Amino acid sequence: MTSDNVFQRILDPAERANPYPLLDRLRETPVARQEDGTYVVSTYREIVELLHDPRISSDRRHLVSAAEPPDITPSFIGLDPPEHDRLRALTMRHFGPPHSPGTIDALRPAMLEVTTALIDAIAGKGRADLVDEVAYPLPVAMICRLLGVPEEDESQFHAWADQIIETLGPGEEDRAERERERHEVAKELEGYLGGLAEVRRQEPGQDMLSGLVTYRGPEGGMTPREVVATSVLLLIAGHETTINLIANGMLTFLREPDLLARLREDPGLIIPAVEELLRFEPPVQLVSSRVALDDITVAGTTIPAGSPIVLALAAGSRDPAHVDDPGRFDPCRPRNEHLGFGGGVHYCFGAPLARLEAQIVLTELVRRLRNPRLVTDPPPYRPSPILRGPRHLLVDYDGVD
Repeated sequence: MTSDNVFQRILDPAERANPYPLLDRLRETPVARQEDGTYVVSTYREIVELLHDPRISSDRRHLVSAAEPPDITPSFIGLDPPEHDRLRALTMRHFGPPHSPGTIDALRPAMLEVTTALIDAIAGKGRADLVDEVAYPLPVAMICRLLGVPEEDESQFHAWADQIIETLGPGEEDRAERERERHEVAKELEGYLGGLAEVRRQEPGQDMLSGLVTYRGPEGGMTPREVVATSVLLLIAGHETTINLIANGMLTFLREPDLLARLREDPGLIIPAVEELLRFEPPVQLVSSRVALDDITVAGTTIPAGSPIVLALAAGSRDPAHVDDPGRFDPCRPRNEHLGFGGGVHYCFGAPLARLEAQIVLTELVRRLRNPRLVTDPPPYRPSPILRGPRHLLVDYDGVD
């Protein structure tokens, strides 16, 4: 089987339940050119090098085959320094250190309160879908609370995010159609957020959106279009990946009863366990938005300038040249240098929020569900090859403590 065929099989939704044997095969060719001109990089060392290489761009307008730029302002995840650095710094001012060091930790009581209410709501059922009834509602509630989105609009936001996520994917052959669909949905979302931003501009609150629209400092502030683009990014990235991290976590724990018992006996183990989940079952499997700015030689293969690049993070985190016994889940793994949050200047902006949400939800599910059992294994998965996680996770249990 050629590396091209291996990667195409990884993209097939039929392989979503267990792509790891194929990802192992993919690493046999560290840099594999696909028929559409995409180069897939799958080994840990080479991925890390490219994540820190300034000759790799996140701005797809540098593609040789780039079409006319769409009428949508890119978020900072799709820009390079210095534009990326300016927008990221302006956003971080309202999200974390050094200007807002307590923002995430201040959400801890609300996270626990929402999680407790969600688990209480399934107490008498005996069977629950942990995705729809627990893993989804908490991250959506938290990112909407951070941004200042009204609670009654949360379900619409999830629908928009789902539509956008399903248009993401590596490969160039049908990208134009996927981008057209994504832009249509994004326009609806941008229209809503633009209206909400204008309300916050007139009547600022304590939320992030108010901070983004009102802040003006020595470095200036965001334009209205930059505010909307940043809000769209935070909304989508701020809950889709965390939903998958929580669902992947419970699925992994339920498959290993001894691990579940250890976590119940030692709640502090959840912190390294979440790090191991980010390596073992990462919610972000592929990064498909990179472009070579120059001819670059990687592992003996030259990637021509203007070529699209896919970084197979899930393959890199299981590279046996980097980690011992990579197919075993070990919450006590030393020096767990995974790629679950990417790396370089585009290291996941929301990592502190995702970590805390996953730690709280998984701790409470492990602690409170009595004798939980999987109903279906493997469960049905979302079709996206980039953001991988169960669409549903049905679990039977004897009660809730």
